Amino acid sequence: MPYSLSLAARRVFHWCALAACLTTLVACSKSEAPPAPLRSVKLLTVSGTDLIVGGEFSAEVRARVESRLGFRVGGKMVQRPVEVGQRVAAGHLLALIDAQDYQLAAQAAQAQVSAAQSQRDLAAADFKRFEALTAQNFISGAELERRETTLKSADAALNQAKAQAQAQGNQAGYARLTASHAGVITAIEAEAGQVVSAGQPIVRLAHDGPRDAVFAVSEQLALGLKIGQSMTATLLSTGQPLKGKIRELAASADPVTRTYAVKLALEASTNLPLGATVNVHAAPLSAGQAEVIKLPTSALRQEGAGSAVWVLDEASMTVNLNPVQVATVDGNQVVISGGLRAGQKVVAAGVHVLTPGQKVTVYVDPAAKAAAPTPSGR
Repeated sequence: MPYSLSLAARRVFHWCALAACLTTLVACSKSEAPPAPLRSVKLLTVSGTDLIVGGEFSAEVRARVESRLGFRVGGKMVQRPVEVGQRVAAGHLLALIDAQDYQLAAQAAQAQVSAAQSQRDLAAADFKRFEALTAQNFISGAELERRETTLKSADAALNQAKAQAQAQGNQAGYARLTASHAGVITAIEAEAGQVVSAGQPIVRLAHDGPRDAVFAVSEQLALGLKIGQSMTATLLSTGQPLKGKIRELAASADPVTRTYAVKLALEASTNLPLGATVNVHAAPLSAGQAEVIKLPTSALRQEGAGSAVWVLDEASMTVNLNPVQVATVDGNQVVISGGLRAGQKVVAAGVHVLTPGQKVTVYVDPAAKAAAPTPSGR
């Protein structure tokens, strides 16, 4: 009997403990989450500014004209007497292909000319004889007209044979690849023993004459450059000063680097070594048509595959994410090409501790606040 009373007491104790735990859990579930902290943020007002183009660009000296030369006929290349870096004169032999087949074709065409010439001479003799017979009324005028037609046909056949012989002779001559201008061989693209096709590049020839300095700029910088714009440069090896004008601006960006090629026509540059490095100096230029929005890099937040900034809603004093398109980087600032408009206020720092719709206050620098003038009478 005492054992039964002790067991009952233990059961009552367990039930009381369970009830106390349930009461505690219910009380915790009804408690509200603490409010989000009210953060102070540094703001800046978005405004458009002209992109300033300037600086120094590393450029390579190239020939104004560079040709990729190839045969006008196909065949097996048997000789290439030039090498990279060799200077050649106009008419210099660059390569040779086996011309035996073309020479045989030219001989056959010449034989056809001889045959056509014989046929034409025979037709001319017949016409002359029949013309004399017609004058004596031994044959009719219709027969003479037939002989005249045969003579005209023989003349046409002879002219055709001569044209074909000329074409075959040209084909045989095309087996020799010669330099079209004086210059320097900059590349070899085929070797002796190789079977090449008509038009396939064999050598690359940089023509003697004016030189260009070729360099690349970003899309935004390209907007500040114009054809005909004057620039200065310095030859890196000797320090020789150079002057030039922009001759060409690429119409589209390079698919890999996404940069735009610029060709600067150098003055008095015929003796500059090909491939030399020059430093092109671009004076600061305001590109009025290239008004852009700049933000410090600290204002950007990566969202997925793109970038975004926190924009302040002044009515509710809350911040929300706004996707933007970044065009390029200019020092410690980024150039924004889309997604913002002038007059908006964006958070300039602390972008990784904010949440959408969070209430904020505007941070005021204590030093600036202390330096502010005190209203009179206080």
